[in-house]
Amino acid sequence: MPVCPDTDIAYDRAGPTGGTPVLLVHAGVADRRMWEPQWAALTRRHDVVRLDLRGFGESASRPAAVPFAHHDDVADTLAALGVERAHVVGCSFGAGVAVETALEHPDLVASLLLAAPGGSLMTEMSPELRQFFDAEREAMDRGDLDAAVQANLDWWVDGPQRDADAERSGVRDLVATMQRRAFEVTADWDDVEEVELDPPTAERLGELAVPTLVLEGGLDIPTIGVAARDVAAQVPGARREVWTNTAHLPSLERPEDFQALLEEWLAEVSGS
Repeated sequence: MPVCPDTDIAYDRAGPTGGTPVLLVHAGVADRRMWEPQWAALTRRHDVVRLDLRGFGESASRPAAVPFAHHDDVADTLAALGVERAHVVGCSFGAGVAVETALEHPDLVASLLLAAPGGSLMTEMSPELRQFFDAEREAMDRGDLDAAVQANLDWWVDGPQRDADAERSGVRDLVATMQRRAFEVTADWDDVEEVELDPPTAERLGELAVPTLVLEGGLDIPTIGVAARDVAAQVPGARREVWTNTAHLPSLERPEDFQALLEEWLAEVSGS
């Protein structure tokens, strides 16, 4: 397991060098393992980095300074790897981190692909999102980790419009493993705060000056749809695509389609 000595961030890097690298930033219910369906094919053609944000997967070290910023961890890790500029792909919470990185370290980001944009890009508390937060909090308050994981599976894997389905059992199992790991890593992190940009990230979208593609799942929580439409409307030149039969994790739910979309996007933004 490679861990960047400068940041204590766990990462993988593979693929041919020479072009602009691709950085994959995982969702808040996941870690870098969520990109496994795309990893082999993507690294055959591209220099690819995937990392575990602090508090996820194998990035278990508490931050040296509090509050800390995920976007600084990303920038510092890429700097340590000698990456000066990257095409950044982020999902959910990771999409928010990707945008924060583009805002705070603009020279580092060549393009953005934002799948199911969440985290700091969310501006609306829909009833569905409130129900999720309540279910997760109540489970954690009573020390029921299984129920807290289940709440994440119900809302973020299946979505508010679907019941659990055998076809998604593999995705549910993987997300359950990754989400449980995040709960375990941060169990004693009550005093750890994360930096919030001021002005907020969602109010600075007009500052982004890189090609941006937004992917929205039609079966996702409505709050995410609002964020996707806001990003597409406010980022100059941004494009939005909607997968009507998909929920919050398109790269896991439709891995081959996501791979094709990503390859097309990289070819477009690379001019090839």
